[in-house]
Formats: sequence, C-alpha cells, structure tokens
Amino acid sequence: MADSSKPSRKPRIRKTAPTVREKAQAAQSKSESAKPKKLRRLAKATTKPFRAAKIPSSPATRFLGRIGRALRKVLGWLVPRYFVNSWREVRLVAWPGRKETWRLTLAVVIFAIVFGAMVAGVDKVIDVLFRKLVLK
Repeated sequence: MADSSKPSRKPRIRKTAPTVREKAQAAQSKSESAKPKKLRRLAKATTKPFRAAKIPSSPATRFLGRIGRALRKVLGWLVPRYFVNSWREVRLVAWPGRKETWRLTLAVVIFAIVFGAMVAGVDKVIDVLFRKLVLK
C-alpha cells in the first residue's frame, strides 16, 4: 500500500536567463514609459503658457503653427534621414555593462587565437603535403 501521507514534491522549475532581445524590449518599454520624448516635453513646456491662458485658435496662432511646420520641414531637409534614423536606432540598443563587455571581449580574443592556430595548422599540413607530392 502506498504511503499517501507524504506530500508529493513539485518539480523544480528553473527560471531561464532573459535573451538579448527580451532585455532590449524591456529597456525600450521602460524608457518609453519613464518619460515622454524630449521634443514633446519641450513642445509641452513652450505651449504651457498659451494653454494656461486658454488662448483660442486665431489666425495668428494658426499662422505661427504653419511657420513651425515649415521650419520643421526645412530642418528635415537639412538633416539627412540617415542620421536621424541612425540616432533612433542607437537609442534603442541595450548596451552591455562593463563586466559583460570584458567577458565578451575575452571570448572574441580566445576565439581568434584558437581559429588562427587552426588555420596555421591546416596551412602547415597542406604546405608539407604540397612539397612532398607536387614539388618532389
């Protein structure tokens, strides 16, 4: 007869380490939720007095809005889209810390040394075979 008084043990579930993609997505969501974009913050700060004064839409404010849009368009032409998109991409990168950088650098150096030794060994074997068989 089985002893049913002992509680059955649950299998131990190990938490896996987050992947690089998961880290990047977490960093992106954290930065997006933490604060609004710089330009929006600046626009909000500059228009705050007008909103506080509750200035209605008038021809003058619409004219200033058109000037602002035209200025943004001209600046968009002056700054190539490549640089703008590159800067956006760099801001999305989840940069590794100092410890992880050293560890990855060490891994690359070790790999380069091992791979170089393998190539040198194969080169030496092929050189010996070529000298014995072809240049006999």
